[in-house]
Amino acid sequence: MDRVLRNKFYSKIPNFWDRLYGMEYALFDCLELTSDELDQIKRATTDTYRIYKKISHLIRGASNETLLDLGFPEKALSFLRNVHLPYETVIGRFDFVMLQDGPKIIEFNSDTPTFIRELFEVNGLVCEHFGIQNPNSGEDVVLGKAIRNSVFHCANDLELQRHPYVIFTAHEDDIEDRETMMYLMDLAKIKGAHFIPLQEIQLITEGENKGVYDLEGNKVDIVYRHTYPMEALLEDVSDNHFPIGIEFMKLVEEKKVGMLNPVSAFLMQSKAIMALIWGMYEQRHSFFTQEEQKIIHQYFLPTYLDEDPFVTTGEKYVSKPAFGREGNTVEVKQNGKTLYTEQEKSYDHYVKVFQKYIELPVTTIKTEHGEKEAHLLIGSFIVNEKASAFGFRAGAKITDNLSYFLPCGVRGEAK
Repeated sequence: MDRVLRNKFYSKIPNFWDRLYGMEYALFDCLELTSDELDQIKRATTDTYRIYKKISHLIRGASNETLLDLGFPEKALSFLRNVHLPYETVIGRFDFVMLQDGPKIIEFNSDTPTFIRELFEVNGLVCEHFGIQNPNSGEDVVLGKAIRNSVFHCANDLELQRHPYVIFTAHEDDIEDRETMMYLMDLAKIKGAHFIPLQEIQLITEGENKGVYDLEGNKVDIVYRHTYPMEALLEDVSDNHFPIGIEFMKLVEEKKVGMLNPVSAFLMQSKAIMALIWGMYEQRHSFFTQEEQKIIHQYFLPTYLDEDPFVTTGEKYVSKPAFGREGNTVEVKQNGKTLYTEQEKSYDHYVKVFQKYIELPVTTIKTEHGEKEAHLLIGSFIVNEKASAFGFRAGAKITDNLSYFLPCGVRGEAK
């Protein structure tokens, strides 16, 4: 591949992070899919979300002890049962592995999924260049409408009698987070919306002016914090040890400000939910209908809250934290011994889940340094409860933050 052509192509996309950590991230390549593979991914996304939505209603009524067993932080317990929107999450992303018998779910990032601009915008530009159908065509328009819809419902929940003041926020010094939020704000086209860095948000926690404010003293009605994970927010404190995150969540609870994604999205974020779903499936629990049990059998992997089932069988399995990202703190194990692990251990303090190990499929990708083999992971979005854009990460056995973005397209008519 001509490195000059690659750089010329990506340089035309304003403010896009085609390189991360000084290395190539977005590949100038396009993985060709069949219409059948496209259909399988869409169906898996729809069906799997159906299971998650049903289980979230059950979890919301669970005891604090059960929520702690599922890995939720104690600081989150008083907020987890709050419902602010008529759907569980605005934007969520499933991670699937494509096997011979179809996709299998690895995890669900229902709270703060990234990989958005890559799939909703850049994938289409690459497809156009290579003359191949973009499977995500039109999904950017759907996403913009979904965000506006969620702002409408959020404003209704706050009982606002005027147009809401909406801010999109992220860590300003992180290009991926910042530009993802700028992209979402641009898609949403919400009148008067602004991007405001996290450090510039002001809280008033007492008195009649309780609420969230910008630096000019304007009261904020809705905060879109899509790239700032709830588990990190809950731990956020100021330099003088003021618990900013907890106080912000109290304002959300008191309906002094709205938040997107909503708290209900976080309720599905714990990977321990997969262990709960699988355990109920193994017991053939009546909570799931026969049709739903077929969906679990088809798309879910054996997942538990202890490793004994895998130690007993001698199977390979994956240990991963209930809350974690980019492969951090993930281990591949067998008979209780670690075979392969990521060096980063930032999420080691969370409850662990243990999932059957499956090999990620391998393909040959074109990098600026030539061809190489890489493992494929599918990211598939659910937007306002409907299957949406999807795409591929290509990298090591454990997909981490150094994995590539591999654009994809469909030969012939994309449905």
